[in-house]
Amino acid sequence: MSQPTKLITILGPTACGKTALATLLASRIGGQIISADSRQLYRGMDIGTGKDLSEYIIDGKPIAYHLIDIVDAGYKYNLYEYCRDFDKAFSSIVTMGATPILCGGTGLYIEAVLNGYKMVEVPVDTPLRDSLQGKSIDELRQILMQYKTLHNTTDTATVKRAIRAIEIAHYYSRNGISHIEPQSRIDTHIFGIDIDRDTRRQRITARLKARLDDGMVDEVKRLLQSGIAPDDLIYYGLEYKYITNYVLGKITYNEMFESLQIAIHQFAKRQMTWFRGMERRGFTINWLPFDMDNNEKVERIRKALNPQSQVSNLLL
Repeated sequence: MSQPTKLITILGPTACGKTALATLLASRIGGQIISADSRQLYRGMDIGTGKDLSEYIIDGKPIAYHLIDIVDAGYKYNLYEYCRDFDKAFSSIVTMGATPILCGGTGLYIEAVLNGYKMVEVPVDTPLRDSLQGKSIDELRQILMQYKTLHNTTDTATVKRAIRAIEIAHYYSRNGISHIEPQSRIDTHIFGIDIDRDTRRQRITARLKARLDDGMVDEVKRLLQSGIAPDDLIYYGLEYKYITNYVLGKITYNEMFESLQIAIHQFAKRQMTWFRGMERRGFTINWLPFDMDNNEKVERIRKALNPQSQVSNLLL
């Protein structure tokens, strides 16, 4: 089937089944997956990030994927690198004659590449970093506010993130870069998985229990034993933050489980807030019911991509 678009985007909150849908779709239309997950980039961080690589095998055949397992755990991958690596993966897939399918839940990454952002690579500023050492989160937040208005808490979630945010803001200010303008939006059809709050919460809790049973604590222990500093794992948040603190003896197992469960629920809510914001910013997201069978979802998507079909009727 000929495709009227160069890119298909599948998004949704954590635990909604995005990967299973994307890989099934890829198997039907000759597609390849570009991951839009800010933590699945890291090698060795498998259970905690929910890579579920078994889902990339459909009917015994592997589905090609990109931007998974591309850097070592402990590295601080950034948005500039993601935009750069997305462009490379996208071009490679198109050159091969396949259909790129962007799939994930990291709204910042998704919106940046769909907007065609061309990021500026900001080098490490060692003297600036040295001058910021020893300062508290509140002090760093005040410094960052001198450069820009803070719309969220991501930049100041940890001391390391706050220092990097100041480093970037300082570089932009020094080089006369007010902000990064979008270039031209990528031609894409966006499909979201619409899962109700109660079902989402149930799936998050069940998946957390399953991952702990599958050895998520041992995964964190292996990463620490490999030489990765605890603060570097905590930097990645969620599972790696709370399980690292448990392994270090700072919290009990029950405290870890309850706190992590709450944090993941809050994270999923933030994801949905971002996606609704994308709609307000001019993106059209065609929402597919979570409880619809994936085969039917794929057929809905295929019909919507067919220029002869009535998309407005098919996606109601």
